[in-house]
Parts: sequence; C-alpha cells; structure tokens
Amino acid sequence: MTDAGVVPLVATLRRLLSPPVGPRPGERCELCGAALSEQHGHVVDIRTRRLLCACGICGTPGGPASAVASARSRRSAPEVAAHQGGRYRAVPTRYLHLPSMKIAPAQWDALAIPVDLAFFFFNSDLARTVACYPGPAGAAESLLPLAAWPALVDANPWIQALAPDVEALLVRRIDEEYICFLVPIDACYELVGRIRSEWTGLGGGDRVRREIDQFFATILDKSAGT
Repeated sequence: MTDAGVVPLVATLRRLLSPPVGPRPGERCELCGAALSEQHGHVVDIRTRRLLCACGICGTPGGPASAVASARSRRSAPEVAAHQGGRYRAVPTRYLHLPSMKIAPAQWDALAIPVDLAFFFFNSDLARTVACYPGPAGAAESLLPLAAWPALVDANPWIQALAPDVEALLVRRIDEEYICFLVPIDACYELVGRIRSEWTGLGGGDRVRREIDQFFATILDKSAGT
C-alpha cells in the first residue's frame, strides 16, 4: 500500500473498531461540524481516499443543490466549493446480491488474486480499479495490474453497476464458488476492522472465521429483496 493510503486507512479502522456507545454528542460531521449520532453516513474524499463521517445534509447522495445550500451557512467557502466540485462523494446504502452474481474460477484465476476474500472498487483519482485484501494488518492493496479486469466486466455486466469510489465488489470464495456482493465501501472497511480485531495466530483462528460468517449473514439480510 502506498504511503498515501496508510494514514487514511488507520483513521478509518480506528473509527470502525471503536465500540458503539449510543449517540455521541461530541462527534461532529467532518465537513461542516454538525453534531452526529451513532447512526450516520459517510463520504469519501476521493483525493485522499479517506472515509469521513457526515451529517444527513453533507452525506446526501448526489449533493442536491438544496442540500448544499442548506449546509452552506455552516461550512466554510472552501469546503462548499470542494463538495460541489466533486471531491467528496456520499457513500450509498445499497446492498446487492443475486444468485447469478458469481465469478467463474477461471475468471478469478485470470485476475491472479492470491486470496479467497477481496474487494474491488474504481478509484477516480488513480483512474483504475483497485483490489484490496482484508487481513490482520488491515487492507493490503494489491500491486497487481489486474489486466484481466476488463474481460471480467465484459463477462459479468452487472459489475458495471458499481458507483466509482463509494461502492465495491466484495468477493468471497465458498467451496469452489466465488460469490459476489455489491456493497457500500464503508462496509468493506467494517469487515477489515472486524478481521483485524479478531485475528489470532497465523491463520486467523475460529473467532475471525465466525466474525466473517456473521458479517456475510448480515449483508445477505441487507441484500434481501434485490
């Protein structure tokens, strides 16, 4: 992982690993300073790749003019300009999984991904798809070129539904199948945090495997009805 990605990831993990304590009057929107409750959204700073906690106005998907105007009075001019210019993108709440959303083993092998659990997202700043592997040290970013990615997308057009920067393709191998989910990017970092906090020994241990199973059971529930 590049130095530019290390600090944002550490900050994200610290937030995700903090135990929930109900509403947090002292926690503030990182764009405008408004007070936040425990249940709040996030935005991605596409320049630094940081996840930022956001209030309901600043985290409005698409940044409608009315929402930006409402927030203008409690933001500095540079922050408003950055938001309107597309630097910050709201993380959606969509979870999508269908039985047909699988990657063939040969397609996975063509990607040369050395693990059975990974997530992929298109990074606008780099203008390419990025692959990350959750593990005991956090999310390790692949340095592989992903030359087979265009062919994978052509064979699985539903991957094109991913929103750049804010949604990810999460892939988990179960037996000989590679099961896919379209999830918000902050869900991937939540999974990273869970794995990092529960990992023991060289292989992770039973606790981390249970944590992964619970996480995927939750996102299956959130994907119900899609």
